[in-house]
Amino acid sequence: MTTSARDEVLEAFRWVDGHADIWRLFLVPQTFRAVVDHLVNEVSAASATKVAGIESRGFILGGAVAVSAGIGFVPIRKQLGLFPGQKRSVTAEPDYRGQRHLLRIQEQSLAPGDRVLFVDDWAEVGSQAIAARRLIEDCGGTWVGAALVVDQLPPDRRQQLMPVSHIATADELGPSE
Repeated sequence: MTTSARDEVLEAFRWVDGHADIWRLFLVPQTFRAVVDHLVNEVSAASATKVAGIESRGFILGGAVAVSAGIGFVPIRKQLGLFPGQKRSVTAEPDYRGQRHLLRIQEQSLAPGDRVLFVDDWAEVGSQAIAARRLIEDCGGTWVGAALVVDQLPPDRRQQLMPVSHIATADELGPSE
């Protein structure tokens, strides 16, 4: 019997010391494949020509989804780390921990007409996703939505990122330990 991506995520996910251990989704090939396949379907539905993701888990997911979909990947880096060429940057509003991150994108990674689907593992407050949208649009790309593994977005933030799809909601994961 084939299980859904949602079933795989709910089975693999654990709270560890009060923290969401989303890294577990990468441990079992069947789970990782189910997540990637689900997100590839979102790429197709959005007619995306590129996938964007923020380091670090967004690189893992976004890269796998882009390769599986046969389209390019647009990396969005946080403040530190080598990132050659002309860049645009923006500082995101505070995240769920109250931290603000400087996000950077290479201008060469997008061209007018690129339809970009943002892929991420979890969106709590959406501040980094909103900053990513701004970078994508500033570089001439068209935002076609956000595809998330876990959605915890408040309604006002979800509205700013529409369309938004997800595999599971944070409520479905149960209370933290």
